[in-house]
Amino acid sequence: MSDLFTSFALRDVEARNRLWVSPMCQYSATPDGLATDWHLVHLGSRAVGGAGLVMTEATAVTAEGRISLADTGIWSDAQVEAWKPIVRFIAEHGAVPAIQLAHAGRKSSTMRPWDGTGPLDDASGAWQAVAPSAIAYTEGYPAPRELTTADVHGIVEAFAEGARRAVAAGFRAIEIHEAHGYLIAEFLSPFTNQRTDQYGGDFDGRTRIAIEVARAIRESIPAGIPIFVRLSTSEYVTDGWDLEQTIELSKRLKAVGVDLIDASSGGNLPHQQLHPYPGYQVHFARAIREHAAIPTGAVGLITTAAHAEAIVAGGDADAIFMAREELRDPYFPLHAAAELRADMDWPLQYQRARR
Repeated sequence: MSDLFTSFALRDVEARNRLWVSPMCQYSATPDGLATDWHLVHLGSRAVGGAGLVMTEATAVTAEGRISLADTGIWSDAQVEAWKPIVRFIAEHGAVPAIQLAHAGRKSSTMRPWDGTGPLDDASGAWQAVAPSAIAYTEGYPAPRELTTADVHGIVEAFAEGARRAVAAGFRAIEIHEAHGYLIAEFLSPFTNQRTDQYGGDFDGRTRIAIEVARAIRESIPAGIPIFVRLSTSEYVTDGWDLEQTIELSKRLKAVGVDLIDASSGGNLPHQQLHPYPGYQVHFARAIREHAAIPTGAVGLITTAAHAEAIVAGGDADAIFMAREELRDPYFPLHAAAELRADMDWPLQYQRARR
């Protein structure tokens, strides 16, 4: 028996296995944030390839919350309609369709990776980034506008409205992006949050928006749909956000209806001291799972079936979020099942190649 290829249920949603497709930005949406045929093929092929859950890239809840002009969005009815056939295809081929809701904060208004690095200029369509405090990401980036308290309330509602639209599009799981130096992660860190209102200061203040967003989403969607939160468990700097704070936040998120923590790390500060190696974030997932008593997903340089199996079988995490290896091989779960001698149905159209 393979633990990796057992089903896993959260609320009313059951994934056929524990190999899940991690959010990966594609920078291929239309200028008004519509998903395209690229997303249908990209996400749909991973469902055909056997993943238990297929999650979209970071999908912006407001236009100003996009990383780039080519990010997908979920702030309009037109975007809902664009997502529907993609969601339907994922579900028809056995995977749970999931969406990551995001706001890029001070890391918004940037170029697509293949166009260069750094912020957009006015000629390329730049817009004013916003953040908890008016602190630029790094040299060469403009200072963002500091959000007012009313603005923060509006962003909380934008996440809730994004979740309602996601359900209307047919998504069966929702992840809140609170990692990698994007907006909510910026609130969590004492380095990027120097506010003096109720959304700054001590731990309670800095985590307030994270709790409010999770609660607002829980109250806005059917009770049977699970909520995930992706957290950067460490900033890799002295006196920054760390695992101990992540565990405490995870307990509070669980209390307002969050069902799983997607344990990542880093991304908020350009001077972080990060030295990745295979499975370098797995111990974070295990610690959160043990000390916050909440299911977790492990992610980060997990590239082999044997490694993924060992993580789940050893109780380090409940599921594996896989990114780059899924880009290399959309059919990784089918191949992993064969390697682990697990029972896994192949698409009827591909049966002739199974042996």
